[in-house]
Amino acid sequence: MRCAKCGAENPDRAKFCVECASPFARRCPSCNAENPPTAKFCLECAKPLDGTSGKSQGTAAVSSPIQVNAGTTDASQDGERKVVTFLFADIKGSMELMEDLDPEEARAIVDPALKLMMEAVHHYGGYVAQLTGDGIFALFGAPVAHEDHPQRALFAALRLQEEMRRYSAKLRVAGNLPVEARVGVNTGEAVVRSITTGQGNVEYAPIGHSTGLAARMQALAPTGSIAVTDPVRKLCEGYFTFKTLGPTKVKGVTEPAPT
Repeated sequence: MRCAKCGAENPDRAKFCVECASPFARRCPSCNAENPPTAKFCLECAKPLDGTSGKSQGTAAVSSPIQVNAGTTDASQDGERKVVTFLFADIKGSMELMEDLDPEEARAIVDPALKLMMEAVHHYGGYVAQLTGDGIFALFGAPVAHEDHPQRALFAALRLQEEMRRYSAKLRVAGNLPVEARVGVNTGEAVVRSITTGQGNVEYAPIGHSTGLAARMQALAPTGSIAVTDPVRKLCEGYFTFKTLGPTKVKGVTEPAPT
């Protein structure tokens, strides 16, 4: 199997290119959208990728945003306990950046940055659960399951930072202030469930201590960097190079967290 990005030859079972780490996507037979290698349903149209009906799988088809059956009520759906990787990213100093700008001018700077963040997450099969105004909250490993979700999250974080550096350079050339991002990543257990809002939209939301720890990592990350917890490091050793920061006192955590 040849990588379309760098041309390297890969084994047929490869999920990522051995040379450039680009994922081998599955194209949807219905809408031709690219999907993660292990996806069972299309992220765009929710159609099965293997030609079988969604009903035979025993689960509801999932897309982004998540689709639900017509009979769904506004009540929260039954949660599922899963190990998920959480990614938080934001623009460092966004308040100072926008202080002297007209709201439309600020939007013209922030919106492209958010789009770059979301594209980095989608490129590696992640799900953007929430926009935070000047950042994003994303999941890897749910709603679409991936065995390598911690690695995918870090690949996405690296891509996000690289794209943000390029975008910042363009802003400088145009005479604008640069923007820089910080990213926090954690892997842990959470209860994930679908919630239908009053407008009929469905959000896929996790509950658990692991989610908050990822947000704390983002707050601790130096500008332009990625801060991860010890579980992420242990799961991804050999794929990435890490620099240990040592035990860090994290708000809301009794014991110092290794980072």
